[in-house]
Parts: sequence; C-alpha cells; structure tokens
Amino acid sequence: MTTVAQAGALEAPAAGPAPITEPGIYEMTNETYHSHRYALSSSGARKLLPPSCPAIFRYEQDNPQPVKKVWDIGNAAHKLVLGNGPELRLVDYERWDTKVAKAEVAEARAAGAIPLKRAEYDQVHDMADALRRHPVASLLFDPEHGKPEQSLFWRDEKTGVMRRARLDWLPNPRSGRLIIPDYKTCRSANPEKLEKDIEEYGYHQQDDWYRSACHALDIADDQAAFVFVCQEKAAPYVITVIEVNATARRIGAARNRRALETFAHCTATGYWPGYSDDVVPLSLPGWAETRDSLEYL
Repeated sequence: MTTVAQAGALEAPAAGPAPITEPGIYEMTNETYHSHRYALSSSGARKLLPPSCPAIFRYEQDNPQPVKKVWDIGNAAHKLVLGNGPELRLVDYERWDTKVAKAEVAEARAAGAIPLKRAEYDQVHDMADALRRHPVASLLFDPEHGKPEQSLFWRDEKTGVMRRARLDWLPNPRSGRLIIPDYKTCRSANPEKLEKDIEEYGYHQQDDWYRSACHALDIADDQAAFVFVCQEKAAPYVITVIEVNATARRIGAARNRRALETFAHCTATGYWPGYSDDVVPLSLPGWAETRDSLEYL
C-alpha cells in the first residue's frame, strides 16, 4: 500500500526531520528531502562508486555544498517547466558588482530565491516556452496530468537500507503505458553527446533507481518507461527526449546494487574508505609508455 503524506507531519523540532520508516510518496520541500541523509538517494549511490569513493560520499553528506551560481539556470528552468520550486527574482542591474546589486543578490539567496540577471531571466522563460512547444515534452509535463517533485521513500529488501528518490514529475494514474519524465538542462542535446552524458552523469543508474522506486510503491509496472527530457541552455533551446536502453539499465542496476551493499557495510562498520587502503601500483598512461618506450628503450 502506498502512503501519501505531507512533510509537515514528518518534521521534528530543530534537530531536523524525523526519519521516515514507512514506504510511500511524501510531499515535502527540496530542502527537507535532502535532509533525510540516512536514506540513500540515486546521486548518493553514484557518489559511493568509482570514479568517486565512500569517503567523499560521507564528507559531502556531512558538509552540504553551498549554492553555486552555475546551478541557477538549471534550477530556474526546472521551476518554470515543473511549476514548482524557489522564487525567481530578477536583479535588474547591468552590473552585479555594485554594493546595491550585491545586497539584492544576497537578500534573494537568504530568502531561498534564485537571483537572475535580465538576460538569464529571459533565457529561462524562453527555455520553458520552447519546451511547451515541443510535441512530446509538452505532453510529458502537462500540469493537467501529473504532479511535480514527488518524494518517494522505500526500503531495500536485500540490505534493509532506506532508499529515496525525488521524481521531477509523477504522472497521474491512467490506462496504458506509464511514462515518467525527468528534466535535464545540458550543453548539447545531440544524441551522440547525450550518450556520453549517460555514462558521465550516471543517468543509467538514475533510470534504474527511479524505476525501482515506482515498482516498490506500486506506481508503475514493468512496462513503464522512464525518459529524460534534455534541453540545451543556449538558443534555440533544442530538446531531445531519450530513453536508456536495456543493456545500460542492467549495468545501472548492477552498479546500484553494489552501491547499496557498500552503503550498508559502511553504515554498519562506521568506516568509509577512500579509493584504496592498499599500496596502488601504477604505470604511465598507455600512450606515454608507448611514446617513451620507442624513444628511450
């Protein structure tokens, strides 16, 4: 049975939110969602494995990164596309290095808003307009047929680890094949470039993670599709909708299983290792070894 709850019922006093133990769909802010660090997320699972390591995962969990300007365009576009998220605040000065402009930017950040320059403000609105004109993407994020930013919690049967996922969009139940979209901003929506992004950013792991959440909570069956709506951040804001193939999903599932086992072991032992605890024998890069062997040996 799927539980649907409001975040307010889960929040504890100043110590932070009470742990969620019941699987379900929960309504909560993005900040509250990320504060449930005992539950492993898709991004956390990716951070546990190479090219990262458990020590880096643990440090970043205990020391959340400050807001970075580079995230603003993507976060602002999410707000307009999904219809949910922080306020977009126009800081309409030609220069942001003046005392007045800096004060307005700081005030916006303190209020949880996203401060944007005029060009950025126009940019994200143009991106949202382009998406609404796209024949597929516009249907996937139709506000009449779904809800934005739903937080899913469930327990992994094999390890007992509590897992979490925050869907960009959860379609309303309906007949036919369920299609769950995730919105990504990118430098290039060229399919050849996106193929590399799947590996670099672990989209195949995210695909499996979110499918697992939907299966565990009886939201979707094995026929459901999970797609990424990828939009370029430069005009004309081209959009490509992609679906990760079965082989990549199997690899993503195997990586997620390894991450869950690693998380469970590290949590039980209290030890979060780095890249290796042993002496690591290394060689020159292959190209350098070939070059220098020909020249010097």
